[in-house]
Amino acid sequence: MKLRKMTYKQNGETRQSEKWYAVWMDHSETLRRLPLFSDQKASAEIARKIDRLNSVRASGDTLPPDLSRYVEQMPRAMRTRLAEWGILSAAKAAAGKPLVEHVADWKAALLARGGTKQHAALSASRVQRIIEGCGFAFHGDVSPSKTQRFLAELREERRKEDGQMHQGISAASFNYYLRDAKSFFKWMVRDGRANENPLEHLQGVNVRLDRRHDRRALSLEELRQLLDITGHAAERFGMTGESRAALYRLAAETGLRAGELRSLTRGSFVLDGSKPGVTIAAAYAKNRRQDNLPLRPTTAAAMADYLSGKLPAAKAFSMPARGHLVDMFRADLIEAREAWIGNAKNAEARQERESSNFLVYRDDANRVADFHALRHTFISNLAAAGVHPKTAQTLARHSTITLTMDRYSHIYRGELTTALDSLPDLSHPGTNKAKATGTDNVSVAIENCLSPDLSPKGKFPRSSVESGGVKTAMPGSDETHGKTGVKCDFPEGKSKRPRSDSNRRITDLQSVPLVHLGTRP
Repeated sequence: MKLRKMTYKQNGETRQSEKWYAVWMDHSETLRRLPLFSDQKASAEIARKIDRLNSVRASGDTLPPDLSRYVEQMPRAMRTRLAEWGILSAAKAAAGKPLVEHVADWKAALLARGGTKQHAALSASRVQRIIEGCGFAFHGDVSPSKTQRFLAELREERRKEDGQMHQGISAASFNYYLRDAKSFFKWMVRDGRANENPLEHLQGVNVRLDRRHDRRALSLEELRQLLDITGHAAERFGMTGESRAALYRLAAETGLRAGELRSLTRGSFVLDGSKPGVTIAAAYAKNRRQDNLPLRPTTAAAMADYLSGKLPAAKAFSMPARGHLVDMFRADLIEAREAWIGNAKNAEARQERESSNFLVYRDDANRVADFHALRHTFISNLAAAGVHPKTAQTLARHSTITLTMDRYSHIYRGELTTALDSLPDLSHPGTNKAKATGTDNVSVAIENCLSPDLSPKGKFPRSSVESGGVKTAMPGSDETHGKTGVKCDFPEGKSKRPRSDSNRRITDLQSVPLVHLGTRP
């Protein structure tokens, strides 16, 4: 490669160009002339790098990191010209495009591989906010430390909106921003637009230190009260009370997400025959595959009554937009709670109900009961009913069992204490006459307390728990709830084995208490 100034004639005079030119024969044996700069030293440095690019192109090797970074920072006109000559691949030439243009391409790629418009738009907006907030124009401008500082400032930011002061983003949102930014730059590397992901080593923050929207599962009494009052309520956000009650019940008994429920039509349901169910189209399922979920006969009968008269293509629910769905559910919670408080027998009972967490949107532990809490309720009830974790994971349609058990299963007050009460008494013989000790009694206690997976003798007995000030008898306790409580008596000299949960079906929402397992707040 040679560095020289070009000559040309103007008005009959031979003149010399102000700029220096790189002149060389490329890999196709074609003479190329590329204008550089008026400074000879700077032009010579560029010429050497272009010569290396030409050598790499001729050998078919991958660009080394330093040369790849140079291409990203190269003037756009020069990069375009080299791409036209075949010295740079189209992808490498695109690496020098402004980041905002790459974000638009990434958003299109997300949609092309099956992502929803909502997910693609949200992810792209997060990356766009980081790019603009940090002042990154090109890939070479990206600084990991600057990105981390910007996200930290978003957490500390306080803004005034609608006359109220609002906190900055939560720890979970911090991680979502970082996740999407890392995913974007990883895509650039895979697509040949960049040589490295500059944010790859950045770590998220501990979300347990800043939980702002922990959800709780609703109790049986709360669900019954909500469905009863809502079913007779006036229209709200374009949905009748009957329609809202049917929506809430289906969500609580199937665990379907809001977007999945929104996609259902009359044709999505099979409500007759011995195996009623509902089908979620792959385009609307979070896991992007078609799912066929079973329905309990009582639920199928209720849905058949609700959907009667609708054509197969008609929407099952005319649900409001996402933000209004939250407002609608919250308003129904408030109305159901007010009705429950109003039915108190006396002033003392009314005061007790007003101080309880029954049907409150945010309880004393700062956990919320929003529409998505119905999905938490469904999964918690599966766990409480003794359903095998793998089966619960399948019904919840989760990618991992950890997500099912850790995030979506909830414990009610009293469950842990009840478990401890099942352990053998270690007091010295004679100190507690009411609780005799010895190996025989320990053996009997273990046989009667272990779960079916660990012992063929039975499972942990369930005791009553309290939720929102309402006492609920659980299956297996000495207390009963209508006809659903199970009392196990052991005649003297015999050990009667409780019925195994492995053969026990989830009972009707209208007849058996919903019990919750779960994570700490």
